[in-house]
Amino acid sequence: MPPHSTPDTPTGGRPVNPPHLDANLLAVPKAVPELRHAVREYLGDPCREVQLCVSELVANVIRHVGEGTPVRVRVSRREDGGTRIEVTDPDPRALPVLLHATDTDEGGRGLVLLDAVALRWGVEQGATGKTVWCEL
Repeated sequence: MPPHSTPDTPTGGRPVNPPHLDANLLAVPKAVPELRHAVREYLGDPCREVQLCVSELVANVIRHVGEGTPVRVRVSRREDGGTRIEVTDPDPRALPVLLHATDTDEGGRGLVLLDAVALRWGVEQGATGKTVWCEL
């Protein structure tokens, strides 16, 4: 699952981060730690909150759309220094819902965590899929 971006080298010869990290992959549990590593490599500094959000958004696809679903994950730096994460899958109907899990619930905490660390998040629906995004 190599990301689909590479560093550019300006005339001075110093590598620069590409404008975004793009990864097209199948949403399977073993892809999540590989994706977290790719995000850490792209951002070049500690990024626990970004890695958490990427993990939770891909885990939601696995759980609610289906394991093995093809997804596109994009991580980009914003002009204000923040980070935007987008996870696109082919199911426009399985929309994320912010739940409030009880102590005995097995799941339902992913979006609560994302909501706690993200400045904002949302969903963009299309005819052939949706993109769930968040900004930190």
